Amino acid sequence: MLFLRSLLYFLGSLIVSIILVAIALILFFLPFKFRYAIVSKWSMFCLWWLAFTLDIKLQVIGKENIPCKPCVIVSNHQSTWETLGFQQIFPAQTWVLKQALLWIPIFGWGLALLKPIVINRSEKLKALKTIIKQGEARLKEGIFVVIFPEGTRQAYKKLGKYQSGAMAIAKKASCDVIPVYHNAGAVWPKGSFIKHPGIITVIIGKPINIKEKSAKELTQNIRHWTQKQSEKF
Repeated sequence: MLFLRSLLYFLGSLIVSIILVAIALILFFLPFKFRYAIVSKWSMFCLWWLAFTLDIKLQVIGKENIPCKPCVIVSNHQSTWETLGFQQIFPAQTWVLKQALLWIPIFGWGLALLKPIVINRSEKLKALKTIIKQGEARLKEGIFVVIFPEGTRQAYKKLGKYQSGAMAIAKKASCDVIPVYHNAGAVWPKGSFIKHPGIITVIIGKPINIKEKSAKELTQNIRHWTQKQSEKF
């Protein structure tokens, strides 16, 4: 039964994504905020469709901690869900992506319209320079930047090593950082087609002033905070 419900979700999300990406591609010449408004409707539909087909619901704690000014969002990475869910929680945003994601038909084309920071992970030094330079540029344009410092998705209840690229962007742009934890992997596991009913909880921490400590110390503190949140679920 869960397979059929997951299949129904997939088919619905695919059909809507084709329609919205087609519209956005036709209107690619429009400013970012208009393209974002169109493409992000897909995530809105997906969250509703997840609730309808699989009874997957969302609970957000700490939404009042989101600053008015663009900042760097630092989150753990467990699932495909966060790239959908975050669009309905935070203001207009973009992400650091590996280049291969843009090659995925429809999904990748939609991402390409949202000014992602595209990197080649095999060239680590060049990738870090790209993240810092383009991350600062996006923030100056009024776009929040989402960073998954683990680099790759981790299994539910697992937390990988945190890289300090997010802090480097924040220090360069002189903006705040907000730590985020979610447990999406409990209902939408890493690499799994099958999804399970449940509540995805997103916890948003208070903004962190990046001037107080080094990038390494800040990164360690955020990882420690994230670990503490994960122990609650």
